[in-house]
Amino acid sequence: MRRLLLTAAIGGWGSTLVLSFQPAFAQELPAIFAGAPVELVPNRQIATFPTNTFLENIAVAPDGTLFITSHEAGEIIRLPVNGTPSVYATLAGKVAGLALTSDGALLVSGWNQSNVPTIFQVLPDQRVETLATLPDAMFLNGITPLADDRYLIADSYRGAIWEFDLSERSARIWLEHPLLARSSADSVVPAVNGLKQFEGTLYASNTQQMLMLRIPIDAQGAAGEPEIFVEQTNIDDFAFDAAGNLYGSTHIYNSVVRISPDGEITTIAQAEQGVIGSTAVAFGRAAGDQTGIYVVTNGGMFLPPPTGVVPAEVVRLEVGETGLPLD
Repeated sequence: MRRLLLTAAIGGWGSTLVLSFQPAFAQELPAIFAGAPVELVPNRQIATFPTNTFLENIAVAPDGTLFITSHEAGEIIRLPVNGTPSVYATLAGKVAGLALTSDGALLVSGWNQSNVPTIFQVLPDQRVETLATLPDAMFLNGITPLADDRYLIADSYRGAIWEFDLSERSARIWLEHPLLARSSADSVVPAVNGLKQFEGTLYASNTQQMLMLRIPIDAQGAAGEPEIFVEQTNIDDFAFDAAGNLYGSTHIYNSVVRISPDGEITTIAQAEQGVIGSTAVAFGRAAGDQTGIYVVTNGGMFLPPPTGVVPAEVVRLEVGETGLPLD
């Protein structure tokens, strides 16, 4: 049996757990994936990083520049169009979620050097600011805009979504619900994880419960009652095209899937296309690049394929649909 090191995120990624899995587990798919059609799309390797680099999240600037969180290194990586990756900023701690603000700054979730959940900002001049510490949070993860200077941040272990007001630098619980939580507090797998809006509805992945959820948002920006959109689907982070198709990274299942507005799932990329340990996806935004999604990976760090962990990658998949406008 393969031994797998996972790091728990209670108060930060502070304790290491050793779990055992049968090697075949990495090759098995949830039933909904195993029965799904496979329509592989063209792929292109954009960048490669050393083995055991945990690329966690991605945001794309209007000029096409990619910004990527390197979780364990506490780094934001900048990858310009047709350029070479470089460290854009280093934060004192670990980083997870990432979003661009209206003035070109980066909003970052993670933990500070004391393992306290923290919200950071990286300004356009690359200065790093600590905006808020959230001692009542457990595992800050995906970020998405709500309205104006208000953002939503997943708390993967508390089973909640925080609302953060950037102008006031204040945070409050937006929604806490069993559908956002882990089915067992002993599980190290994140629950609510990726967050994105589409047509006034918040979509949220619950990785541990293998759910994709829909949460209504009212005119004041408050949460309605969450409902299940798709069950038995292991999604980490995801992005929408303009037609409402959802493209999700499956992380330990080494693939990327497309979920149609009516819930039909199609596998569009597999391990041989470089998406081993796929953690997040985002559409290109530069002219001529808006029908491709960029996928970041960790090379299978938390559930390696039989051949072992591979280098982390950034891969472009040509999906033939325009991404949902972010402006």
